[in-house]
Amino acid sequence: MMFEPVPPYRPSHFRVKFATSAWERSSCAALRRQVFCAEQGIFAGDDRDAIDAHAIPICALSTLAGDADAVVGTVRIHEVAERPGEWWGSRLAVASAFRGTAALGAGLIQVAVSSAHARGCTRFLAHVQERNVPLFQALHWVSLDTVELHGRPHHLMQADLVAYPPMHDPEHGLVTFRRAA
Repeated sequence: MMFEPVPPYRPSHFRVKFATSAWERSSCAALRRQVFCAEQGIFAGDDRDAIDAHAIPICALSTLAGDADAVVGTVRIHEVAERPGEWWGSRLAVASAFRGTAALGAGLIQVAVSSAHARGCTRFLAHVQERNVPLFQALHWVSLDTVELHGRPHHLMQADLVAYPPMHDPEHGLVTFRRAA
């Protein structure tokens, strides 16, 4: 009898939510180091900065039999203390094995902007790497300017808050389903 090899497990859906447990937060930090330090070489050793002291980490969790299995995406958000109502998203990262999963980036952005909107956000901004600009534009963001950060071209972009209704329970977040990019 001949058996077909079993393809690697690919979750059918992901939960995107605030990183509330210690393992979620540490996995978010590890994913950021993998993407921004090891893969992209933007930072040496670690990408943590002063913003991490007050930022809210958001995670995308793969699921196995309905239970959280691993952090496969992350982003952080924070309000600018000197400008109440102005929120920023940064350090959006998706694990390399899941980068073709369009729903992950969109889900992370949805939870980031909608949860900030529920907390009084009147303006949501991000510096977006050039290659990711089309995704953000498709999700109702506009480019305000181009800048070079960390030796790479970025766009200063702003979300259209009308497209992001307030999310009042980001600790539970949302479920997003895998689909091809």
